[in-house]
Amino acid sequence: MTSNPDSHAFQDLVASPPEVLEAHLAALDPVPLLLVYTHLSGDESLLDRFRPHIKGAWSFEVDIPEHLQAELRAKVTATFREYAANDRPLPPAPDAERLQRMCDVAVGQVVPPEYLPMVLEELNFGTGDAKSVPWRKPVPREVLDRYHVLVIGAGYSGLAMAIKLKEAGIPFTVVEKNDDVGGTWYENSYPGVAVDTPNHFYSYSFRTSSDWDHYFAQGPEIIDYIRTVYREADLADHMRFEQEVVRAVWDDDGRVWAVTIRRKDGSEYQLTVNALVSGTGLSNRPSIPDIPGLEDFRGPSFHSARWDHSLDLAGKRIVQIGTGASGMQLGPKVAEVAGHLTIFQRSPHWARPNPLLYAEVSDGLKWGLEHVPFYTKWWRFQLLYATSDGMLPHLRKDPDWPEPETSLNAFNKGIREQLIAHMREQLKGDEDLLAKVTPSFPPYGKRMLRDSNWFSALTRDNVELVTGPVRGITATGVVDEDGVEHAADVIIFATGFKARTPLFPMDIVGTDGSLRDKWGDDDPRAHLGITVPHFPNLFILYGPGTNGGHGGSAVFNSECQVRYTMLALRELIEREASSLEVRREPFDAYQAEFDAEHEQLVWTHPGVNNWYKNKAGRVVTNNPWRLSRYRNMTATFDTDEYEIKA
Repeated sequence: MTSNPDSHAFQDLVASPPEVLEAHLAALDPVPLLLVYTHLSGDESLLDRFRPHIKGAWSFEVDIPEHLQAELRAKVTATFREYAANDRPLPPAPDAERLQRMCDVAVGQVVPPEYLPMVLEELNFGTGDAKSVPWRKPVPREVLDRYHVLVIGAGYSGLAMAIKLKEAGIPFTVVEKNDDVGGTWYENSYPGVAVDTPNHFYSYSFRTSSDWDHYFAQGPEIIDYIRTVYREADLADHMRFEQEVVRAVWDDDGRVWAVTIRRKDGSEYQLTVNALVSGTGLSNRPSIPDIPGLEDFRGPSFHSARWDHSLDLAGKRIVQIGTGASGMQLGPKVAEVAGHLTIFQRSPHWARPNPLLYAEVSDGLKWGLEHVPFYTKWWRFQLLYATSDGMLPHLRKDPDWPEPETSLNAFNKGIREQLIAHMREQLKGDEDLLAKVTPSFPPYGKRMLRDSNWFSALTRDNVELVTGPVRGITATGVVDEDGVEHAADVIIFATGFKARTPLFPMDIVGTDGSLRDKWGDDDPRAHLGITVPHFPNLFILYGPGTNGGHGGSAVFNSECQVRYTMLALRELIEREASSLEVRREPFDAYQAEFDAEHEQLVWTHPGVNNWYKNKAGRVVTNNPWRLSRYRNMTATFDTDEYEIKA
């Protein structure tokens, strides 16, 4: 793993035999290499010549003639030699005009100018972490020593928070219910588990890696990355594994949180802290539907997030309930070993193909990420843009569109037709099966999934797709809505998580009652997804309304929220204040703007039932903003929005 090579790398690069360097460069994607060359040399002459051959940010949307690639490699080699000969330091980030031109060419379209501050920050061409929050004035050690922060959860968000607290010298403790770090990636170990965001972007901006084996990392790779970051950050002394927060009560007299923590053996103790940060996220607690007769089933049954690895599925009659993200990943893997697999589909999902989904990262690309200065950064930019906001404008409802039941606008209809064509091909022209798996709602109305060989798996002789709800479960099988029993030796629930009840089952009590009473069963609300009135010094990471439904990376969103939390803690500690609480007016204003924006987007489409909406039809999980806008919202801390008490 590496953050990025430094300027001394040029000596090693030019020391290689010319044919070896040429072979290495030929193995790299040409667009990031073009950006590296332009950045290092300041020569923009190749940008316009490459522009006509770049149709998008993905590598498979690029077709650069070989003679242009050869010219680029020659210029890159000459630039490396010039840097080595003169011992030149790496240049600073490109200025705004050059950055705009480079980005526009690299993705085949005009990048909105408001993106550029986010790009510079995410790529971080300086030293250290561009998202770090430095102290504005010296803080006495005795002031810091009196402060204590409790972080709940050691997944991506919780570990990022812990790393930043340690960097700032703020005392903290992390409580994690599992026996290891990783959060949802530790708990979800089912066959086929993988990320659907490119992992070179689905990773910390302050800790990139050059040695991913896949473009879309599988579960074990991600856990290995998280554990590596944890070890490097040396956080062990702050961790309390196999412990769980049960209850936290705000003491308004002492201005502290009194937290009840339960150990694995069931015993409990209290910890008093100044601030409470939840990193439990939205995929923390599995959701199993209340199906009549479940307790009568004689065989093993389990949720996908609680996979039973002791069970041999070979030759078994297996019933899978659920066809969302987890179901689409595990279904094809289970089908390979099952005697028979019956899949219950309550409603179909859209799923897009991606040629890189199972592709392995070549040794050549790994070499470039490890050795070529700035290549990792420009590669990350490509993935950031490919997976972020490009789709968001096309998820808006056109009030004049004549086919609102099945699409939102002309572009959205085009996506629908492409997806149906892909499904028809994968289903080998089976029109009856195609009718079963084609959603009636517009694309992106539910989470857009990746086709992990799902549609082709449905054509297997040992796979049966049953549409409609489950009526009940018997001792020997699962009953469909028509009363037909489907025999089962094993039942697997791929039924998602309690995403609409974040912080469940913890009881968090503020100055005016419990958080659960405020939110009810399915209506969580937080300012910027992070803070809540009447709950001083409480910060929520990956909280209400922060899921990336249109794209992006959950890790990016979490880093934005971690920085915002650190800005708030800086205010508290530098002022030696006791509490900080968001005011009702900005909180309500944000909720109103949040809801109004969602009314224009696909997730509130009347024909869609998804885990994004609560029973009243309000979207409570998804972030409606462009990544650049949410970054800007959280990059500064407006003290006028908060009541800060001494």
